[in-house]
Amino acid sequence: MADQTPNRSATAQQTDPQSLALLRRTLRRLRLPLALTRIGLFAERGARAFWPLWTLLIAVLAVLMLGLQDLASVETVWATGVLSLMAALWFLVRGFMKFRWVSREDAFQRLDASLVGRPLTTLRDAQALGAGDAASARIWAVHQGRMADRAADAKAVEPDLRVARFDPFGMRYVALTALFVALLFGSVWRVSSVVGMTPGGSALAAGPSWEGWVEPPAYTGLPVIYLNDIDAGDLAVAEGSRLTLRFYGQVGALSVDETVSGRVGEKPDPTNPAQDFTIARTGELTIDGPGGRAWDLIVIHDTTPTIALSGKAETNFEGRMTLPFSATDDYGITGGEAVITLDLDRIDRRYGLALPPEARDPIVLPLPIPIAGSRSQFEENLIDDFSKHPWANMPVRIDLSALDAAEQTGRAEALEITLAARRFFDPLAATVIELRRDLLWNRANARRVVQLMKAVSWKPDGLFRKETAYLRYRTIMRRLNTVSSHNALTTAKRDEIAEAMWDLALLIEEGDIGDAMERMRAAQEKLTEAMKNGASDQEIARLMQELRDATKDYMRQLSQQAQRDQQERNSESAENQQQQDRLRMTQDDLQRMMDRIQQLMEEGKMAEAQQALDELQRMMENMRVTQGEGGQGQSPGDQAMDGLSETLRDQQGLSDQAFRDLQEQFNPGANAGQSQGNEGRNGGQGRGQSHEGQGSDGQNQSGQGQQGQANGGGNDERSLAQRQEQLRRELERQRGGLPDIGGEAGRAAREALNRAEGAMRDAEDALKGDDLAAAIDKQAEAMDALREGMRNLGEALAEQQREMRGGQGDMQGNVGGERNDPLGRNAGSNGQLGNDQNMLQGEDVYRRARELLDEIRRRSGEGARPEIELDYLRRLMERF
Repeated sequence: MADQTPNRSATAQQTDPQSLALLRRTLRRLRLPLALTRIGLFAERGARAFWPLWTLLIAVLAVLMLGLQDLASVETVWATGVLSLMAALWFLVRGFMKFRWVSREDAFQRLDASLVGRPLTTLRDAQALGAGDAASARIWAVHQGRMADRAADAKAVEPDLRVARFDPFGMRYVALTALFVALLFGSVWRVSSVVGMTPGGSALAAGPSWEGWVEPPAYTGLPVIYLNDIDAGDLAVAEGSRLTLRFYGQVGALSVDETVSGRVGEKPDPTNPAQDFTIARTGELTIDGPGGRAWDLIVIHDTTPTIALSGKAETNFEGRMTLPFSATDDYGITGGEAVITLDLDRIDRRYGLALPPEARDPIVLPLPIPIAGSRSQFEENLIDDFSKHPWANMPVRIDLSALDAAEQTGRAEALEITLAARRFFDPLAATVIELRRDLLWNRANARRVVQLMKAVSWKPDGLFRKETAYLRYRTIMRRLNTVSSHNALTTAKRDEIAEAMWDLALLIEEGDIGDAMERMRAAQEKLTEAMKNGASDQEIARLMQELRDATKDYMRQLSQQAQRDQQERNSESAENQQQQDRLRMTQDDLQRMMDRIQQLMEEGKMAEAQQALDELQRMMENMRVTQGEGGQGQSPGDQAMDGLSETLRDQQGLSDQAFRDLQEQFNPGANAGQSQGNEGRNGGQGRGQSHEGQGSDGQNQSGQGQQGQANGGGNDERSLAQRQEQLRRELERQRGGLPDIGGEAGRAAREALNRAEGAMRDAEDALKGDDLAAAIDKQAEAMDALREGMRNLGEALAEQQREMRGGQGDMQGNVGGERNDPLGRNAGSNGQLGNDQNMLQGEDVYRRARELLDEIRRRSGEGARPEIELDYLRRLMERF
């Protein structure tokens, strides 16, 4: 039985003629794939065997193109060349030892291995079993035919050129990177310089050659000049440019002659192959020898920067001075400073200024320069607050200087001005500030200051509106008297007392006057003093706004008192009612009268304005405010608008406090010293107030719901999340108590308030998770939705009023009373939206916007701030 079974290995060697013919036809069709696969194998084995060699050759070429051989000594170049040659020979021998010749059989096996089932090998095989069986022969023929069809679709096999496992340090990439750098910054012509360093190299070279470059200073931004591409003649170059020359070939065949470096004494050998010097003046540059050239170099001098004032110094109502200036330079300004010195010659040396002043260093302020954009020509504003400085509102000299990259300084003509700072219009506050100035002028004035303070407070009745101010005044006076009597007034104590006097003056000037009538009278007195003293338009506008606010608070209190009286009496006689109506004044009348006063002051008619102000004061002392027609209280719609306005103010205050906490979290102490002019930690509305709270009367105009937040401010011991939750619940209560108003505007108002409540809920969750950034974003969404809801509610109320009045429009008078929206604008009455008449007017709105934008840009340029805060500031800049 074993004899009848043929041996497969024996029969496999005898391929039948039919299979052999099929194999030959298949190989003829695969001639190109086989050839390409064989070439790929050559490349693959060559890369693996000779990669160290071509890596070394590329590295040497990069070094020669960069001209590093010109910077090294001949011995170093020779030693490096010998080592490179020996390494190349070793890599070449090692490569041939590792390289294996690629035969046709190797290509055949590689191509066959890439196919499924190895069809080429199958075509070579012979049938081992059943060769005499016709059925088996037919099956074998079909199988080989299928393999032939599969082999006919064969494609050339790509070579595997990856040699990463042989080059663990990536030396081939280092060499390629060096070559790319040489192609960008080097030159192929530099390779020939190495020929001159070999024995007989000068004879092998085609002849002497040279290269030259003029490299301008980096700050000019000018390109490098390749002298070989510049024809002989005039050539303009920047002052301070670096000139580099390289001579190739026989030493002495080329030399340089120049008069532009300004070098004195012994000069280097003009035939030195490497020449480097700085161009300092206009002159000639000549290269003598074969292919030489000559130029007349014209030096473009770096001009001194210029700086000048572009406007007058101004101060805003907070006392911050703005000094506009412009600066120019041919290549850009790199810095600058303003030096402020006291101008003693223009000071009236009397009273507290009679003594010589104590020595003080000049005020040195860095000038702001653009963060982005060109610095060759720009206009900027120097902004700073000197209100607390001893030289405030005194004659000074301001010297501006600008510096360029060449360390040249340009100076502007000295400006003689009065150092703009905050002014105080309350007589007592102004007196305290003057005494403070005398104390800071010279400590020898301490006894005189004490005597004047005693004289001022001799009869304090009617002088101090608050007992707190009087007690602080007496404390300062006693302390100054004690330390001056014992000659213990050191600089530190003097500055501490001066700071206390400043705080006292602010308390007297701005104060926390709770009584509306006293507040209104104080505002009228300060406005009168401002008109007498020739205050600026900005100061007049600020004081006028204070008078408006105080008058509105006073009228609101009178209105509430009238409502209480009406409830007690329940009825009035028609005669008494008519007599009261003759004495009443609507808020619209008051508004028009105050607008008239402001207009007269802006036109310079101070006498007429003073008469109108006196008339207003007399009328206010005897007036009663009407609150609705027939003595009725506020309508439900007006109450809803008032409540939403207070909620919006509270939400703004809470958002501001969250932002300040975010700053403190990532940059402790970032808010230190930034509360001047806006005391109260929660982002108040100015003049020491906070967004949180319910106004000067401490209660919600709607009389319900927000008493828990009336005293918000920075002293609230509740967490931000708790306060946000309470504010959300208050909005939910207000939304449930809205009057039944239909129409499109009413539905839009309810939808907007619903979105505001949802945003508040998200902000509450973010605050509970200490995610202040997300909370601030959600609070902003809530405020936007609140404003939209108030706007839609106002439109709905106005439509309802028009329907009730039979389409006759708004009647004269103010049925619902006037309100201010969170932006300080008149919100109108009867649900009607107001306008922006009472916002900042004229140039002040643009100046304030510029100040805010400058502050945002300044903070966004401080890289030390947390990334989350910088992202918030960038979003502010993109939005506004």
